[in-house]
Parts: sequence; C-alpha cells; structure tokens
Amino acid sequence: MNPVVEVLNVTREAAWLPWAVQYFFLIGLSVGCFLLTLPGFAFARPAWLRLARLALIGALVCGFAAPVALLADLHQPGRFWRFYAHPNLNSWMAWGAFFIPGYLGGLCLYAWAALRPGLATAPAPARAGLLRRAWRLAALPWLPPLPRLLPLAAAWAAGFAALVLLYTGMEVMVLRARPLWATPFLPVQFAVTALAGAIGLVLVLDRLLPPRDRGMEAVLNRLLALSLAAALAVGGAWLATGLLGLDATHAAALASVAHSPEWRVTAIWAALAAAVPAALALWRPAGTGWLSGLIALHAAWMFRWTVFIGGQTVPKTGAGLYAYHLPLGHDGLLGILGTGGFCLFLLIALTALLPWEAAGPARAAEAAAAPVTPAAPGRA
Repeated sequence: MNPVVEVLNVTREAAWLPWAVQYFFLIGLSVGCFLLTLPGFAFARPAWLRLARLALIGALVCGFAAPVALLADLHQPGRFWRFYAHPNLNSWMAWGAFFIPGYLGGLCLYAWAALRPGLATAPAPARAGLLRRAWRLAALPWLPPLPRLLPLAAAWAAGFAALVLLYTGMEVMVLRARPLWATPFLPVQFAVTALAGAIGLVLVLDRLLPPRDRGMEAVLNRLLALSLAAALAVGGAWLATGLLGLDATHAAALASVAHSPEWRVTAIWAALAAAVPAALALWRPAGTGWLSGLIALHAAWMFRWTVFIGGQTVPKTGAGLYAYHLPLGHDGLLGILGTGGFCLFLLIALTALLPWEAAGPARAAEAAAAPVTPAAPGRA
C-alpha cells in the first residue's frame, strides 16, 4: 500500500497592520511636502512663498501624526525604546529609529526659523493680546538675528529626509522571502509616490486655506503630472522586468499574482489612479486642483496599502492567497479614521495659532507680507 502524504498550509495573520500603511503614507507626505518648501524658504524665491507655506503646514501635520501611527503599529509603545537600548545596526528598521527624530527635529527647527520673522512682527488678530505675547516669546527676541539658520536647518532636514525615504523603502525591500517586496524598484516607487501625494496634499490645502492661488495651482498640477508619469514609468519597468524574465525574483513575484482576478483589478485601478489625475492636471492645470489632488492622495495611499496589506496575502509557501478582512476596531477602520481625525486636529491647531501668512526667510520679509502667484519653475 502506498502511504498518503498530506501537506497542510497554515494561514498567517497579517503582521503589518493598517497602522503601518498610515505611517508610511504620512511620513512620505511629510518628506514630500518639506521638499516643496525649499524653493520658497531655503532659496528665498518670493514667487514660491504661498506654496512653501502650505507645504510646510502639510509637512508638520503629517510629520507629527506619522510617529503616532508607528507607535500604534508596534502594539506596545515601550518597544520603541528597545531600538535605542539594544540597537541592531544591521537592521534598516533600527536605523529608522535614529533617522525619524533627526528629520522631525530638523523640520521643527526649519519651521521655527521660517516663522520667526512673522512671530516677531506679524499683527495678531483683534483682541488676541495673549496670542501676540506668545508669538513674541516664541520668537526668542533676546537672540540676535540668525539669517543663516534657515538654510542650515533646511540642509539638516533635507539630509535626514533623504535617509527617511531610503530606510522606508529598504526595510521592505530587504525581505527576500516575499518576491513582491524584494525589488530595487520599491524604494524608488515609495519616493515618487510620496512626492505625488505631497503635491496632491498641497493642492487640497490651497482650496481649504484661502486665498486660493490659481497660478500656483497650475504649477503644482504640472509637477503632479510629471511625478505621476514617473510613477507609471517605474511601475512599467517592474512589470516589464517580470514579464520578460530579466530577473528571477521579479518573475516569481509576477507569477505569484498573475492568476488572481483581484490583483488584476488592483493593477488596473493603480494605473488609472495615476493616469487620471495626470490627465486632469494637463488638461486643465487651473481649476481641477482639488480633484487631481484628492486622487493623487488616494494613489499614494493605495500603493502602500497594496504593498503592505496586499503583499501579506501572498503566502511565502503554499498555493493560493490569504484572505484579509479589514477589522472595524482600532487595528482597522477605526484606526484609519482616528489618524485622519488627528491630522485634521493638527491642521486646525497649526493654522489657528501660528501666523503662516508672514512666514518666510528674513531677507524676503517684505514679499512674505502678501501671497504672490508662483511663476513656472524655470522662471521662478
């Protein structure tokens, strides 16, 4: 009699929950928004000041909210301390524990340097004497003028921003057990979609925070079209590498999802999420920013959801796909909504309490007094 051999496959629960998606989404938006502030603040181009102010608001809101999502994903906040008490310098995740504070510290210093002229001189709202005194105190009037602080803080934050983009991609790419993640295209796509999402966020903020600037909207829409075209190009390069069998890992990744109708729908959805806002941005650069911005934000979030949650539905061993159902509690829908609510609270608090209309480099203080329509990047 021939023996019967039974092979069993165990269904694994998702290790990275929607909190991880929120963290990677928010930290990417923060870095992308910070990069958009550089022409207006670090390089003191008055035509870009309105864009820089909105982008800095977005960078701070997302930058403050991202670590909250990260701590929630660790399930026990005390675990974060172990990155410092027992650092494993062979781990990209451990390096991230140093890159994140470096970036956020530089971002806060950069924001203070940009706001300091306004804190010292901007008129407070009527009957807001206490707020006016708080602004003067926050400007540290006993310190001398520090004209070089803004570019130095920009350089510090830019260096750590690059490291954050690098580590967030690399800590996923190094997981060779999952062919869908083990690709050098992943860190590049994280960076490109983060920039596209940041542009989308600034477009939405331009509608939410008056006065609306149609000239800036047109410039941002053109930048959005370029970033989304780059995202489509990176995705096409990954697909071609797998289809042509140029690399065994890419071919295995494509084969693992090739027969799944759900993944086909996801691929079409992702392509449309990038192509539609790019087409809108080129068709009507001014007037469609709120729509193209919202779709770009969706595309950036969807890419991370597909990578993390969708990637974990593909088993390391065995056939078929795992089923994932979004829970309604704090580890699922409630956590996503809570993160959005926290971002909204930060946005209201920052815009209500700080004089953003006067933020800018000290040598452009006169131009900072009123928003100026940005010129095209080549003429700014």
